[in-house]
Amino acid sequence: MTKHFLFLSFLLLVSCGGPGEKASPTAILISDVNIVDVEDGRIIEQQQVVVDSGRITAISAVAYPPDTFARVIEGRGKFLLPGLAEMHAHIPDPSTSRERLEETLFLYLSNGITTIRGMLGHPAHLQLREQAKQGGLLSPRIFTSSPSLNGNTVPTPRVADSLVRTYAAQGYDFLKIHPGIPLQPFDTLVATAREVGIPFSGHVPVAVGIRHALESEYASIDHVDGFLEGLVPESAGIDPGANGFFGYNFSELADTSRIAGLVAMARKHQVWVVPTQSLFERWFAPADADSLLQGEEMKYMPASTLEDWRHRKLESTGPGSGFDTPRWETFIRIRRQLIRALQADGHAMLLGSDAPQLFNVPGFSIHHEVAGMARAGLTPLQILQSGTVNPARFFGMEQQFGSIAEGMAADLLLLDANPLQDLQALKTPSGVMVRGVWLDRKTIDSKLQEIARHAKNQ
Repeated sequence: MTKHFLFLSFLLLVSCGGPGEKASPTAILISDVNIVDVEDGRIIEQQQVVVDSGRITAISAVAYPPDTFARVIEGRGKFLLPGLAEMHAHIPDPSTSRERLEETLFLYLSNGITTIRGMLGHPAHLQLREQAKQGGLLSPRIFTSSPSLNGNTVPTPRVADSLVRTYAAQGYDFLKIHPGIPLQPFDTLVATAREVGIPFSGHVPVAVGIRHALESEYASIDHVDGFLEGLVPESAGIDPGANGFFGYNFSELADTSRIAGLVAMARKHQVWVVPTQSLFERWFAPADADSLLQGEEMKYMPASTLEDWRHRKLESTGPGSGFDTPRWETFIRIRRQLIRALQADGHAMLLGSDAPQLFNVPGFSIHHEVAGMARAGLTPLQILQSGTVNPARFFGMEQQFGSIAEGMAADLLLLDANPLQDLQALKTPSGVMVRGVWLDRKTIDSKLQEIARHAKNQ
């Protein structure tokens, strides 16, 4: 980044005028801020960052008279990094009120998430994507999947071919794969997707298996789905359909010496992985439902949703569910080993928590995911990359967002402490900017209080 400073300083003078002259009436200066370079972990100190019309127009080490800007954000002692991406999000469907929809999108923003990848699409989400893009909706940047492709919706190759063509023509960003698709329809889905140029992501159907899934070149495999099952030797003679929750039932049968082979396949076929580890350390874990419901962020969810989460957790891990803590400990140890190996030797990792699944409040759940990735052995820089530059590369948009440079979208996260030293700094941003719209801490807190009041009555 330093090699561009002289050029950027020139741009700053051109775009903002000389000393004493007024800058553009819409220009914003973030002054004396420390920039976190998420590419290599450097801290570039005391920089002046100019934002105008939703873009970063200049970055300079040379101080600029603040009275030439209509708005100045004091960055001294603070740390600026690109906004985060939640790569396994869920956007409310049209049955949700407009108010609740906008509140959900704000919950993501309040935690510095300026891009979301919606993993269960609906035609209405195509409209939301455009509204967000045009500035008519205060929202993270939206990418949306197609509606679910699963064993019920894709029973035959003919149906698979038809649905893929339909969803591609309708403009969805990618196809969402769910469990249950038979092998022949799946292979037709893949062939047609390649023909029409639409990627696919999500689960690995049992009939497909992890090796065939990797060879089929998913854009991303989410939840580390299918990997644990792929560690079970053929000699075990198991019924693949008896795998349980993401392979939990096969935990004791897994041969971890087979991890390297699967990781090499993921690298060869350039398959990204979204761990959603928070699901397996909160919902499907020996954690007490009542303790989880005491979390500070739970006040932003409707009471009816919280009660549903409690009920579903008891069904999943409560008495009579068959949940076994020693088996879970083996299961989670293998998952962490897989995540660590996929980071070290696989293609690349993406940050995603599967909000709002059980006990994962939109926005806030990303911090549980960050903690889960750290427990798996990822470094703070690797975790930040999984939520910034990696998503931008995944979408082929690394020249538009995911890092801080002149010309990039002004999707920014201002922190009071260095997240490379303490990831807890992500939890309470001093402010968030989404394509040039600045949300300071006071604005964020006020809106969160309003959301909490509404949720209490729902």
